Amino acid sequence: MIALFLRDLKLSIRAGGGALIGVLFFMTVVAVIPFGVGPDLNLLSRIGPAIVWIGALLAALLGLDRLFQAERDDGSLDLILMHENPLVLTVLVKCLAHWTATGLPLVIASPLLGLFMNMGEVAIGAVMLTLLVGTPALTFIGAVGAAVAVALPRGGLLVSILVLPLAIPVLIFGVSASYAAVEDPAPFLPPFMILIAITLFSSVVGPFFAALALRNSTD
Repeated sequence: MIALFLRDLKLSIRAGGGALIGVLFFMTVVAVIPFGVGPDLNLLSRIGPAIVWIGALLAALLGLDRLFQAERDDGSLDLILMHENPLVLTVLVKCLAHWTATGLPLVIASPLLGLFMNMGEVAIGAVMLTLLVGTPALTFIGAVGAAVAVALPRGGLLVSILVLPLAIPVLIFGVSASYAAVEDPAPFLPPFMILIAITLFSSVVGPFFAALALRNSTD
């Protein structure tokens, strides 16, 4: 499993630019918002957490179609399906490697974009913490869509269409927790704990249904 994690980590970084493309897209999405909103710094600071989260969500969708595509192209997917290790565990390791290569750089880049949106220190810390907790859920949910579309020659758009509606709860509670950290009447822990619960739930359900979809795709 460690060898698989390191292999997938290298493939995720190399394929299509890997983490660099996701971070550049993330920065581009957030950077264009002030040009549309205008120079109102108070408005930027208010909408900053939501904009950063939306940018991270869209950036996380970029590389999901490549989660199983390399194995499908070189034929190693059949070997993975026939391996003695449980397929669910294999999918879980691949998801963790994919998040480390594509999701973690988004978390690291978020403070810089928070400063660009005129967000305070507390808001930046809250956004970074919620992204750290919530972005793995996007990967686990996206694994299901990637497994469904793995047999299609151009399944990238289909993966985004399938995953985006399922990722809305992650976005809602991630943004809610971020805003609650800077608004005194709103408690931070309830939406943050729900976000953790969504990630834990998706870490169990996502690999299971992704493994099921992979087996069905080879039938």
